[in-house]
Amino acid sequence: MKILVTGAAGFIGSHTAEQLHALGHEVVGVDNFCAYYSVDLKKLNAKSLTDKGIEIIVQDLRNDNLLDFLPTDVDYIFHFAAQPGISATSTFEDYFSNNVIATKNLIDYALACKQLKLFVNIGTSSIYGLEATFAEDIAPRPASHYGVTKLAAEQLVLQKSREERFKSCSLRLYSVIGPRERPEKMYTKLIALGLNDEAFPLYEGSDKHLRSFTYVGDIVDGVVSVIGNEDVVNGEIFNLGTEEEHTTQEGIEAVEKILGKKIKVNVIAKRAGDQLRTKANIDKARKLLNYNPTTTLLEAVKAQVDWYKSNF
Repeated sequence: MKILVTGAAGFIGSHTAEQLHALGHEVVGVDNFCAYYSVDLKKLNAKSLTDKGIEIIVQDLRNDNLLDFLPTDVDYIFHFAAQPGISATSTFEDYFSNNVIATKNLIDYALACKQLKLFVNIGTSSIYGLEATFAEDIAPRPASHYGVTKLAAEQLVLQKSREERFKSCSLRLYSVIGPRERPEKMYTKLIALGLNDEAFPLYEGSDKHLRSFTYVGDIVDGVVSVIGNEDVVNGEIFNLGTEEEHTTQEGIEAVEKILGKKIKVNVIAKRAGDQLRTKANIDKARKLLNYNPTTTLLEAVKAQVDWYKSNF
């Protein structure tokens, strides 16, 4: 199969592209290498793909002429590209253009892909809101521009299933961690600051926040499981993540255990829109996709520490 992966130089997109290639598929990646975070890290991720023979097209999905740049003979589209997370430096226009306009442009492109079997939108638990512990049929209550625009993108994709224009599904991911995690995210920052004896900025009260910290390999297993299940997943939403909950404090302690040293903490003001609790309800994915994440928090953290030490 020929598969297009957007955001292929990013954290989860690069891992998914590698796994799809390992499964014997022809993979084409696309990424705009934006400077939201380190372009050097994205280039490092991209090199791991091109070294395996995966083509990377440098293109911004906000351009409305994607047919001039992207192949139309693809069987699957995995759409990871987005303006990620909750950031004070990102404007509403950043979230809207990267998450809504870019997705609409990609949909228009997908309509020209005549052999397309499935469009897979990559969503987020942030769609649920401050508490993300629910099954997929609960009414979303996003509490950030990120969550709102990711919900809009998700619905734009699923609309095409309702119109019977092409088959699609959306996968809502939970607190993904592991090698290649973005530098501003919790575990990469903890590892970097811990190794350099610098203080970790901890949002006030967030040490008690609960998260389904999920190893990227377990997420990728769920993502690729939709292949061959087009009729089962068409028009559906699936939560992907671990059912195990850990507090932020437990996450800090896991990094300390792997590093063998205490990490300094600097408490800073609360961040608006930050989720209080995420606990992945994966009953649907387990039943329909045989999804079963197994990696423990310590195993995930060790893999991330090893990666960081090898590259930085």
